[in-house]
Amino acid sequence: MSAEKLYTPDLLAATLELVHYPPLESATLRGDARSPTCGSTLAMDLMLASDGSLERIGLTVRACAVGQASAAVFARHAAGRSDAEILATAERFAAWLEDEAPIPGWPDMTLIAPAQSYPARHGAMLLPWKAAITALSPHSGAR
Repeated sequence: MSAEKLYTPDLLAATLELVHYPPLESATLRGDARSPTCGSTLAMDLMLASDGSLERIGLTVRACAVGQASAAVFARHAAGRSDAEILATAERFAAWLEDEAPIPGWPDMTLIAPAQSYPARHGAMLLPWKAAITALSPHSGAR
């Protein structure tokens, strides 16, 4: 697959959306993730609604365009989701990257789907999911 098919205008445009998710100073939960393959990092701040679902998200992303677009896809649709939904989607996403499951039903996944053919990008694609799971775990880095 050529770089032109991976770095589509839509994927590159999604990276610009991250400006709408600045770090949250008052966040009660925080998760960090690092890709061992490429060294990309993502820090996620979360605030939960009274029902335990995600209410607000803040991001600090240092990743390639694919990792940034994956973070944007996550952030676009995270509000209102439960920790169980996020965990289940993360598991399906990791399995899909290994060709062991269909693409998860999370909206806009098709935006980053071409990167499945690039194993070196998989770690960056999983960053928002891993950071969210860390933040939502019982022993997370709660502030």
